[in-house]
Amino acid sequence: MLSSLLIDAEGNMAALLVGVWSGPWSGVGVWGGALSLSHARGGAELLYYRVKIENSSNQTSNSCTPAVPQPNFLLLLLASPPPISPLFYISLFLRSLSTLTELPFLLLSISPPMALLLCNIHLTTPYSSLPIFKAHHKRHRFKTTNNLKPRLSLPNPNSSAPKRVLLPPLKSASSINGFSIQNAPEVSRDRQNAELFDRLRRWIDSVRTVLPGGSWWSFSDDVDVKLLAKPVTVLQALIRMWHLVAQDRWVIFTAFATLIVAALSEISIPHYLTASIFTAQSREIAVFHRNVRLLIVLCITSGICSGIRGCCFGIANMILVKRMRETLYSSLLLQDISFFDTETVGDLTSRLGADCQQVSRVIGNDLNLILRNLLQGMGALIYLIILSWPLGLCTLLICSTLAAIMLLYGSYQKKAAKLTQECTASANDVAQETFSLMRTVRVYGTEEDELGRYKHWLGKLADISLRQSAAYGFWNMSFNTLYHSTQVIAVLLGGTSILAGHITAEQLTKFILYSEWLIYSTWWVGDNLSSLMQSVGASEKVFQLMDLLPSNQFVSNGLKLHRILGHIEFVNVSFHYPSRPTVPVLRHVNISVHPSEVVAIVGLSGSGKSTLVNLLLRLYEPTNGQILIDGFPLKEMDVMWWRERIGFVGQEPRLFRMDISSNIRYGCTRDIKQEDIEWAAKQAYAHDFISSLPNGYQTLVDDDLLSGGQKQRIAIARAILRDPTILILDEATSALDAESEHNVKGVLRAVRSDSSTKRSVIVIAHRLSTIQAADRIVVMDGGQVVEMGSHRDLLLQDGIYARLTRRQADAVA
Repeated sequence: MLSSLLIDAEGNMAALLVGVWSGPWSGVGVWGGALSLSHARGGAELLYYRVKIENSSNQTSNSCTPAVPQPNFLLLLLASPPPISPLFYISLFLRSLSTLTELPFLLLSISPPMALLLCNIHLTTPYSSLPIFKAHHKRHRFKTTNNLKPRLSLPNPNSSAPKRVLLPPLKSASSINGFSIQNAPEVSRDRQNAELFDRLRRWIDSVRTVLPGGSWWSFSDDVDVKLLAKPVTVLQALIRMWHLVAQDRWVIFTAFATLIVAALSEISIPHYLTASIFTAQSREIAVFHRNVRLLIVLCITSGICSGIRGCCFGIANMILVKRMRETLYSSLLLQDISFFDTETVGDLTSRLGADCQQVSRVIGNDLNLILRNLLQGMGALIYLIILSWPLGLCTLLICSTLAAIMLLYGSYQKKAAKLTQECTASANDVAQETFSLMRTVRVYGTEEDELGRYKHWLGKLADISLRQSAAYGFWNMSFNTLYHSTQVIAVLLGGTSILAGHITAEQLTKFILYSEWLIYSTWWVGDNLSSLMQSVGASEKVFQLMDLLPSNQFVSNGLKLHRILGHIEFVNVSFHYPSRPTVPVLRHVNISVHPSEVVAIVGLSGSGKSTLVNLLLRLYEPTNGQILIDGFPLKEMDVMWWRERIGFVGQEPRLFRMDISSNIRYGCTRDIKQEDIEWAAKQAYAHDFISSLPNGYQTLVDDDLLSGGQKQRIAIARAILRDPTILILDEATSALDAESEHNVKGVLRAVRSDSSTKRSVIVIAHRLSTIQAADRIVVMDGGQVVEMGSHRDLLLQDGIYARLTRRQADAVA
């Protein structure tokens, strides 16, 4: 078949190419970096032409003579479809788009076969004498590297004119609308061939990367996430899930029982259905009616049991998700504070939400369908072997091949699921951080930056999803190929057996039905097993968090004193945060707080003031030294009992999304009345603004409803309501106005002068005016105590405290 293509640019023919081939292709192979084509019969010939198109409107050369061959186009021509998947040609073409940008190429789709062209184009004969491209070609695509916009010109198929064309004369010499046709330069043929083979080698390597097992399928180069979870096998995951639902095992047993009955009923239907058809054909009326009655019973039984099975598995699924989230949430609540220093809020909420929801498919969907199709597949296989063991073994061989592919596909999906959950958690973390700091984002105009951070993780998710979809495509392609192969084998061998008199047509019909059932059961098992592997991959991090041991302070029963006087001693205390072991925060701190004494701690930011409070609250344990309470080591005391004796107001008081009354009552173990809540609010000078709200103390707390000072006064009321022996105020007046601060000072004076309750008060403040009336002032710098004394004594020392006082006075002035 001889074909040629004329490229028309503004009415002038600028380039063309020719190919001749014959015979069906039997295969396409790559060897030694070169492309080899083999034929079953006939021969093949490639005619090489070369046309060099240059943007040279000033050239006037009118030469169009044969030139030394030089690569200009790189194209593949296939005359008829070989026995290879069309995906090969599609990927071949798509890869060419990215790797062969230096050379123009042409994609021709010929009817009936599809063709991709891969050849060298050389000009060896005058272009005006070449035949025109055959009229039955339907689709043409062309790509050039210059700014030329070519058009394809084909002859009229109904025309009786000879298949030759005379081109119109060129407008000026050999210039065609700014383009010229001229001879190729004299270059080395060996160098040209080396360049061609190098491009072919790079193209072949790029094709290999997208084949199964290639580097394109690897996640390590594309997804930079941390895999923290320990590997969990399917059996281990199922055992853990069984422990979570074991209390309601009756639901599981009912589900399994109805599953078995429904599966056996469904697998028996094809047998009696085929028997009914052939008995009707043979006029066996009694047997026909008996088979129909059995069919009706089987259908009703299958429907009822399937409904019960689905309901029970759904209930078991709900129980699993509920208890998994309860267990995970409980485990997270009992972790040390240092755990939350390294884990982000978005990541933990993603584990509670998306990961647990992914695991929820295990019982209700995956395990349910796997067991049902496994039972039906085994029943079909046994029936096939009994019916005809040679045909049954052939089907078993195909199913074994499908099962091997299924295992590879499932393990790949498991790894992809783990990475998907990690990327989802990171994306949720970005979204949670952005929404919580939306005012800052809006003020600084960083919406595009935050969108870029979020799109980064969405891109990672898209990369993983793309590979998952491609893997699913290969899995689906394998199934369909093997499935149709089973049908062909069944008809071929079954028909031969019928001709030989070994089996009947009824037996062959049953065999075909059950072989299809077996193949589809294998496919469903594989499909749901891959989903199960994804759920197991998502569960690894969940199970790891659930297995974390609770903090010792929640499992040990420590010392409980009959009464606390409030004598606090820091004895040679040193500390560094677990997340920063090389950065010391406190170094050899010695502080003593006597009962009913008010001690203020001041210093520059980062001097370790709040860290002292964290140690006193036992949020962390000292690295060295110890803290004594009335002479007893704080480490030996019961943590929950100890914290009930402390009232604490932090730098940034956080209120829960509940009414104000509940926020003030929060954490109190004793019986609290509304009068007690209002008394505490009055002591904190919060009663007036609370009463002015529409719903008073029943008003739901919202970030936009209350100011920072109002939230801080509610937090102070919460601390006062606990009636603590030790009161800790960590920058408690930082968000208060001058009048409210003056009122809180009055609260502190009232607390000190209350003879019924002796309280030790520790105040941390940047506003030195708040602490001037303290009994003692401790000045910290660089994690050490550098000064200690009363306000007057420290001013006389003219040290850090005196400089801070003067600096604040100058700022006010």
